[in-house]
Amino acid sequence: MQIRNIAIIAHVDHGKTTLVDKMLRQAGAFRENQVVEERVMDSNPLEKERGITILAKNTSIRWNDTKINIVDTPGHADFGGEVERILRMVEGVLLVVDAFDGPMPQTRFVLRKALELGCTPIIVINKIDRPGADPMRVHDEVLSLFIALEATEEQLNAPVVYASAKLGLATMDMDVTPVDLTPLYQTIVDTVPPPPSDADGTFQMLVSTIEYSAYLGRMAIGRVERGIIHLGDSVTLLPFESNKPIQRGRVSKLYGYEGLERVEIQEASAGEIVLLAGFADVDIGSTLTDPDHQEPLPGISVESPTISVDFVVNNSPFAGKEGKFVTSRQLRERLYKELERNVALKVEDSESTDAWTVSGRGELHLSILMETMRREGFEFQVSRPRVILRTGENGEKLEPFEELAIDVPEAYLGTVIEKLGPRKAEMIEMKNPGQGLVRLLYRVPARGLFGFRSEFLTDTRGTGIMHHRFLEYGPWAGYLSGRSRGVLVSMENGTIIAFALFSLQERSTLFVQPGAGVYEGMLIGENSRPGDMDVNPTKEKKLSNIRTKSTDENITLEPPREITLEGALEYIEDDELIEITPLSIRLRKRLLSTSDRKRTSRESKRERTSV
Repeated sequence: MQIRNIAIIAHVDHGKTTLVDKMLRQAGAFRENQVVEERVMDSNPLEKERGITILAKNTSIRWNDTKINIVDTPGHADFGGEVERILRMVEGVLLVVDAFDGPMPQTRFVLRKALELGCTPIIVINKIDRPGADPMRVHDEVLSLFIALEATEEQLNAPVVYASAKLGLATMDMDVTPVDLTPLYQTIVDTVPPPPSDADGTFQMLVSTIEYSAYLGRMAIGRVERGIIHLGDSVTLLPFESNKPIQRGRVSKLYGYEGLERVEIQEASAGEIVLLAGFADVDIGSTLTDPDHQEPLPGISVESPTISVDFVVNNSPFAGKEGKFVTSRQLRERLYKELERNVALKVEDSESTDAWTVSGRGELHLSILMETMRREGFEFQVSRPRVILRTGENGEKLEPFEELAIDVPEAYLGTVIEKLGPRKAEMIEMKNPGQGLVRLLYRVPARGLFGFRSEFLTDTRGTGIMHHRFLEYGPWAGYLSGRSRGVLVSMENGTIIAFALFSLQERSTLFVQPGAGVYEGMLIGENSRPGDMDVNPTKEKKLSNIRTKSTDENITLEPPREITLEGALEYIEDDELIEITPLSIRLRKRLLSTSDRKRTSRESKRERTSV
């Protein structure tokens, strides 16, 4: 039996997971009468809700006498930690590109990693049935991208498959009517080299992924680099970190992949992707070897985090009312447990025993962790994100810059360009791909994107599309202005009253609705002007026996602005926190007391004037 190991690379929403669905179906991975939901590879609830791939996952199909192991990789640069370690298991990559959009920033990030590792690429131009699709233009753009990423001559000669993942069709020639995905399967078998098959050597395997089972504990996933592994064999674990001890254990369970199922096997040889149990402390990047030949493999390098936030124990008046896990011990244990499989994350203790600094690859990377934890029953607070600075060779201050790609209708082009100016964004490219859209490419400080997405969606009436990825560290861009409007801050504890909100909504955008609880220092809306305003949302209508037109006025409230986790991270300022519980997301001031905030404001003004 021949083996091919491939990863699928694509930008968010370019049809990668749908293509895997159709490949599994047409290869007979499911029974004819089997009920299978769409996007079966997006098994995480958050992935299904957001329509993105967050965790890399394995599956396999059999095509004639060849077993094709497929790894579905995340398309977002924030999950680069997943991408970088998963590409070490494969020899080839399917680059899936939308036939209208062409290659996007996230495509560039993952493809660069694959080309650097020497993977053999196959270009799949997807959605050829989409209105406005231009496969030939996109093909030229992909080749330009390969050249820009310094691909080798062999990689530049990558075969091109034109496909519609939604319809399950593929063809090598646009003049030939496609029937099914056979051309794609055949291209994989003919183009991707088989994995190194040194079955005569001693066993060696790099741990690329970790799974956890309540019965078997931690289990290691990786490709067998050399030799043969049998169920029950004695194996040595060489840790990635040199300060950890070498362990010796026995393979208690050994699994291979058939379709979406894990299948127990007795042995696996070089080239196979397997899952094995027997080591309680196995970590990503560790090497499993023959006890008599302890040769470690090169570890998995992951790019450093660029953004950090503070996770703080919830100390608001509503603390402990909605969550199961609220103590500092529980929060610390959960954050450090995340490090076991999330290799791009970094957690550090702070001077306070109730706060930890968590660093990641972007706002989405950190917000997915927050959302996962709140669904598990945790209750905590987080600060405004801040960029991680570096020092240059000459002692200068460096900050992370992002490459920002925007697709915007021509009618809103001027507004978007105007908004990016104060954020120190530099335009790299502007082009018109058609259908009334203009594509802009910017180099912008990562700080400059805080709060931009919500503004952008408002300015473009929800019709604009933006994506960004980490580009490089560059010289400090200087001061950037923050939020232009102030907030409404509650000055009372109690229950929100519709009468009080009615009088406030004319000069604000509300975040809350009547009947909800509120406490002093909680943000209940956005002021229409600069500067914060202390208000009383619990004020009731005074009852009297005198009837007037104003007292009989009908109270109608506009729907409040929905607060999402990503929106809250972009919105808050340095003196504010987000209170996250399993049921609620609230915004609050760090200092809840009105008098404390006024005193602090006076002191800071006094310091500025004295300087």
